[in-house]
Amino acid sequence: MPTSPYDFIRRNRDMQFATDAGTKMHERLRKITIDTDTTCGDSALVENIRANKNLIEYFSPAGRTEVPVAGTINGKFISRRIDRMIIDPDAKVVKILDYKTDTDRNIHRGKYKAQLREYRELLREIYPDFSIVTAILWTHDWTLEYV
Repeated sequence: MPTSPYDFIRRNRDMQFATDAGTKMHERLRKITIDTDTTCGDSALVENIRANKNLIEYFSPAGRTEVPVAGTINGKFISRRIDRMIIDPDAKVVKILDYKTDTDRNIHRGKYKAQLREYRELLREIYPDFSIVTAILWTHDWTLEYV
């Protein structure tokens, strides 16, 4: 809790910096497509994605970006955007990837897990016979965490 006006200002400035950095990273990731013949987007980010073979499919042409999803959970209307989503009708699987730019995974982990639970619940209504797999991409070290 801030103890002085300076602490309050610094905390707000730091929060704004983190929000801006996250927004910019999402925008850069949104523009990436990795295909066997063609790659689009920020080359440095593409290299980080290619280094983790489990990430590449999310950035393939089959991967959808900024997917809107909405519905009612426990009587409350929920409207969200999924960062990346893949639908595999043959395997009956929906895969969701959510980007997080935090450097400390534990600070908001509970909130992020709740967010991914909401995605799963909303998508179960749309894809009742599909498995739904959710994961977080931690962009500070390019690891994938299944949640």
